Formats: sequence, C-alpha cells, structure tokens
Amino acid sequence: MRRLLTCLLIAIAALTSVPAYAVEVVPPGNRNIEQPAVPGASVRRTKGTKSTFDRKYEKVYELLSTDRELMGTIRKTAATYSIDPIHIIGAIVGEHTYNVDAYDRLQSYYVKAASYAGESFRFAYEGEDVDTFVDRPQFAECNGKRDSYLLWSCREDVWERDFRGKAVDGKSFPNNRFSAVFFQPFYAGQTFGLGQVNPLTALMLSDLVSRVSGYPRLNEKDAGAVYRAIMEPDISLAFVAASIRESIEDYKQIAGMDISKNPGLTATLYNVGNSRQRALALAAKNRASGALVWPEENYYGWLINDKLDELEGLL
Repeated sequence: MRRLLTCLLIAIAALTSVPAYAVEVVPPGNRNIEQPAVPGASVRRTKGTKSTFDRKYEKVYELLSTDRELMGTIRKTAATYSIDPIHIIGAIVGEHTYNVDAYDRLQSYYVKAASYAGESFRFAYEGEDVDTFVDRPQFAECNGKRDSYLLWSCREDVWERDFRGKAVDGKSFPNNRFSAVFFQPFYAGQTFGLGQVNPLTALMLSDLVSRVSGYPRLNEKDAGAVYRAIMEPDISLAFVAASIRESIEDYKQIAGMDISKNPGLTATLYNVGNSRQRALALAAKNRASGALVWPEENYYGWLINDKLDELEGLL
C-alpha cells in the first residue's frame, strides 16, 4: 500500500509539473544514421583491458539475462520511480559497455580504499573541503534552495560561471567539471557501483531517493556514506532510477519534450549528465530557430536504441 501511494504521488507530481504549452513526444529511434564517435578515453581503456566494446556488451547482457534477482529489483525500482525499466537497463548496459566491465577489478580496489580511508576520506580540492568551498559568497544565490537537486544544480552552475578555469581570491581552479574537481578523491574514475553513480549526482538526488525509497539523506561532509550508498546494489539502482526520472522531468518541464519513449536519449543524459542545463539549451535553441529541433543521442545512447529490441527481450 505504501509503495502504491508513493507511485501515485509521483504520478500526480509529474502531471502537475507539465508546462502549459503542448509537450512534444520525441520519436523513438536514433536521429543519427551512424553511431557518433566514441571518446578516445573509452577506447583506450577498453584496449588496455584487452577487450572490445562488443565483448563488454555481451558480458553485461549475459549478466542481466542470467541474474533473475537483479532483473526483479530493476523492475521493482523502475515501478517505484514511475519509469519504464528499459531506461535502467539502458543506463547499466551503456556504463558497462563503454566505461567499465561488468565486474571491474578496479571497483573492488577502490571500495577497499574507501573503507580503509576512514575519516580522512572526504570531498575536497587542495585541502579545501567542498562544504567550506560552497560557503563562499559566490554561492549565496543557492542558499534558499531546499531541495537537494536544485541546491547542487545551482552550485554546479556557480562553479561553471565563477570558478571553472579561473583564479579566485588568489587560488586557481582547474578547467574541469565540479564533480571531477571536488568529488574524485581517488583520482581514477569518480563513479562506482552497478549504475556507476557519480557522488555529486548522488548528493543532488538525495532528497528524491530519501522521499521515495526511504534511504537516509546524504551529506557532503560524510563522503564514506555517499560511496557506501552508491556501491550497495539496491540503493545504487534507486539513484539510477531517480537520475533518469529527473532527466525526463527536466526535458518535459523546461524543453517541452517527452523523452520517456526514447531510451537512447535517457541513456545519453545518464552518460553526459547536466540534464537541466541541456534542457535549457535545447529550449533556447528551439525558441531562437522557430523550428522544432529534436534532442540527439550520443554514441552511448545510440547503442541502446540500436540494440533496443534485444534489450527489451530481457523484460
């Protein structure tokens, strides 16, 4: 009964958040005839493990097709977050095809590193903890935002505008993403677990996951708790589902587009992140052009749409 009520509340929230103008349903399939180029880092990593993308795809597909308990959890989690389970499958398949193997040895190493790090394990850059960093006056505009998604999205926007690649108060900051600078304590891949969830993404989605799934809220001051959450399979899947749900809602509310029927697009956004900023950019492009410009899949999402019939067979 509690789960049914939760799903009902999510559905009501989704309906009430639809913009006043008509929402365009993005057509299924790929907009690109050929797969967009795969980034060099992914190619090098795969070659370094003496594997291929085809073999890695087959490996994760076999994992999903033979693990009934995992597939049951995927279906259950998708229902809880009111999304089609194919979106979760797409995210997992994409991550383990292009970023890590289904059972990546490095994952075990870094989990152990996190457990041994103890209290010294923290989110910081050059000795400045992230909670101290976001107390700087540049972030004052974010202080009134109570929801974790809006709060950390605002902080990420401020980072891009005021700090990325700049020197502020005598300190130089890298020309890199907020998540890579402050949330990559092991300097070798900042995503972990079944869904390869980014720690910053976990902090953004903490309120939604806590509200829907009942898991404890995360805090940037407790980096260990963040990593424990994204490493535990069931909790990790909740964050995967929450991320996809937010992407769908961002595009519906901001760009007026329903991407829920196109798993390649939700997989693309899961891969590249920043769905809110990307929805804003697409909305601005459509306003400026006066024409309807559809969002496009990247190499990662292209694979999911290309393999969609096979992946839907898992369900």
